[in-house]
This record gives sequence, C-alpha cells and structure tokens, in this order.
Amino acid sequence: MENLLAKIVENKKAELKENKSRLSLKEIKVQLRDVEPPRNFSKAISEPKENTLNLIAEIKKRSPLKGTLIEDLKAEYLAKRYEYAGASAISVITEERFFEGSPAYIKVAKNAAKIPVLRKDFLIDEYHIYESRYLGADALLLIVAILDSSVLSDFIGLSSELGMSTLVEVHSEQELEMALKADAKIIGINNRSLRTFKVDLNTTFRIIKEIPDGKIVVSESGIYSRDDVDRLADAGVNAALVGEAIITSGNVSKKIKELIG
Repeated sequence: MENLLAKIVENKKAELKENKSRLSLKEIKVQLRDVEPPRNFSKAISEPKENTLNLIAEIKKRSPLKGTLIEDLKAEYLAKRYEYAGASAISVITEERFFEGSPAYIKVAKNAAKIPVLRKDFLIDEYHIYESRYLGADALLLIVAILDSSVLSDFIGLSSELGMSTLVEVHSEQELEMALKADAKIIGINNRSLRTFKVDLNTTFRIIKEIPDGKIVVSESGIYSRDDVDRLADAGVNAALVGEAIITSGNVSKKIKELIG
C-alpha cells in the first residue's frame, strides 16, 4: 500500500493525456465564459458556528483501503441531504480508477444544492485547474505531497484568478511549511499517514499549533463522532471534512446532525 499514492499519480498522468486529446486547454478556456461564477467556499467553511464547527460532507463511493463504501451512490440525493442536514460545503471525489468517483458529480451536486462544492482529486497539471472551473467546482484540493513548491504556488494563484478557493492538504510540519510559503489561505490537515495509511486525529492537534492566525484550518480523515468534532473545535479547527462516517451510516441526515447538530 506504500506505493498507492505513486500509482494514483501515474494513473492521473495517463488520464491527463487522454483528457487533453479529448478537450484541449484552449477549448476549456473558451467555454469558461459560460460557467456560472464560483460560490464562496472560503466563507462557507470559516463562518463561526455556535458550539461546533463547519462540516464539509463528502460524496465518496469507494476507498482504496476499505473497498466499496456504498453500492448505489446517488450523488443528487446525497447533496440534497447534506445541505438539508446542515453541511456548509460538499466535497466531491472525482478520481475514477481508485475511488470510483466522477467529474460529473460536481455538476450534479451543484444543481442539487446551493452550498459550495469542492473538487477532491490528485491534481498535478495546470490543465486540472482550468478543468476544475470548467466542471463547475467552487474550490479544489491541492496535495502538497505531490507538488513542488513553485507549482503549488502557481496553482494557488491560478485558482484564485479563476475565483476558486484552494484547500491545501498537508500531512506534516514540513509540508505545512511549504503550504505557508506558497501563501495558502486554507490549510487541510490530513490525519491519514501517506506512508502507513494509519489514521491519527492527533496529527491535527500537533500541526495546528504551527499554523499562524488568520488561516482557515480543515481537519480531514478519521472523524467519526461528535466527541471528535468537539475536540477539533476546541483546538481551533474551522471545518471538518467527513466522508466515510457519513456514507456508511445508513442515515446521512441523522449522522450529520449527530456530528454538528
């Protein structure tokens, strides 16, 4: 499993070539004029909540580690339920081979709900940034572990020019330093180790101490209960990104209300 990230990135490179041959960057830029303006993801996940934090609820069919999480994923239904239950934003996994996600889910979620939608994928090329806006994403995930410093900075700047927020994901203090140098406004702390794939919520409690005031902090992975949410809120986290616990709950509205209600 230690080579999983490398396999995903290699697959993404091959997929990128196919996408470029099917729809060129030039064509995407032309069609951007017809895409509705982005919703304010940054504001949605940072507004103060009484006695809790903001929730980014994820549309996720499969985990490479745990297999299929839900057999019959209905993106439209989930988006509506997420918004109704009080989620501040929706995360949509668009990686197809390993997570069985789909870029089409972005538009489905946008049409079903009025809250912002985050594209969660392994984005490695400028094409992906323009493509995200073309697909309708209001924000996108940038993973520090797969980008060098200059590319990360460029992607953050380009996303901002296109009106999108960037959730910059880190797993360590070293990656946090890169994110801060790239002027990341939203820091996502992933509690899952990329080396062992073990989840430890203490990763957030450790790294958040190194994040300066004025940044928006999101905790990702390993969040299952109201106790987890309360501990994160007490530590100063602005939002939690939760997928598996909601998807596998059997009642997504009830689970969301349990987490933040």
